[in-house]
Amino acid sequence: MSSASVQGYAAAIFEMARSEGALERIENELYVIARALEGSEELQEALSSRRLPIHRKQAVIDDLLSTQAHRLTVAFVSFAVGLGRGDDLMAIADQLTARWAAARDRAVAEVRSAIPLDDETVERLARALGKRMGNELEVRVVLDESILGGIVARIGDTVIDGSVRTRLSQLRDTVVG
Repeated sequence: MSSASVQGYAAAIFEMARSEGALERIENELYVIARALEGSEELQEALSSRRLPIHRKQAVIDDLLSTQAHRLTVAFVSFAVGLGRGDDLMAIADQLTARWAAARDRAVAEVRSAIPLDDETVERLARALGKRMGNELEVRVVLDESILGGIVARIGDTVIDGSVRTRLSQLRDTVVG
C-alpha cells in the first residue's frame, strides 16, 4: 500500500476514535496488534493470505479481539483485513501512533527490551531519550528476546542500540579483526 493510503487509513481511524472519545485506547490496542503481527508470521499469514477465505480471517479477528478490544478497533481491523489490507495493519498502526503523539506534541520512542520494564524505568528512559532528542517522548516498550539484554530505542529515523547482541557482535568484530 502506498504511504498516502496508509496515512489515509490512519487519519480515518484517528478521527473516528477521537470522535468516540476513545483515541488513546484504540491507538494502544492497534499498537499492540501491530506488535503481535510483527512477532508472529502465523498471525500475519492468517490475516493477509489470499488463500484463506474472508470468513476464516474474520473468525481469527473475532477470537483474538472481540471480547477485549474496543468495538471500533475490531471493526477497523475487520474492515482492513476484509479489503485485503492485512499486510498494512502494522504500518497503519504505526502511523496512528505517530499522529496520536504529534497531537500531544510528542514523538514516539519504540524501545525494545529483552525483559519487561517497570514504569519507573520507562519514565527515566522517556526523560533521558527526550533530553537527547530535544522533545518529549511517548515510550512504547516491545519485548524482544533476540537482543539478549540492554535496549534498542528507535525514535523516527534515529536508532540507539545499547543491546547486548550488538555489543557482542562488535566485540567479535574487534577480536576477529
